[in-house]
Amino acid sequence: MRQRVIVCPVIQNEGKYLLCKMASDRGVFPGQWALPGGGMEPGETIEEALKREIREELGEALKITNITPWTFRDDVRIKTYSDGMTEEIYMIYLIFDCLSANRTITFNEEFQEIIWVEPEALKNIDLNEATRITFSQKGLI
Repeated sequence: MRQRVIVCPVIQNEGKYLLCKMASDRGVFPGQWALPGGGMEPGETIEEALKREIREELGEALKITNITPWTFRDDVRIKTYSDGMTEEIYMIYLIFDCLSANRTITFNEEFQEIIWVEPEALKNIDLNEATRITFSQKGLI
C-alpha cells in the first residue's frame, strides 16, 4: 500500500471557512465538500508543499497571511482516478490553521465550486469524512 503525506490548510477569512466541492469523477471524496490540500512532493519541505497546494488549487491571488501548524492524523482511503481505477492509500494528514487577507480564488479542475461558510452552517453541509473529523476536533461541529 502506498503512503502519502497530505498538507491540509483550514483557511479562515473574517470568521468563515473555505470549503471546496470535489470533482464528482475523481479523488478520494468525489462530489463532497472538503478542505483544500494535497500530497507532498519529493524534496519539498512541509511549508513549501502547503504553499504550493494553496497556489495550485486556489490560485495566485489568495493571500495567506498566517500559517500555524494545528494537528495531524492518519487513515486509509480509496482514491478514484479519472480513468475509473482505484487505489488504497495510507494517508498522513498535516493540518494547518491559515488566515487569508482576501477571498479571491481561482480554483482548478479538482473542484466543482468553492464556498465560504459560517461555523454554524458546517453541520448542515455534505462534508467528506476527513473534513467532518477536522471540524469536529476543532469543536465546530
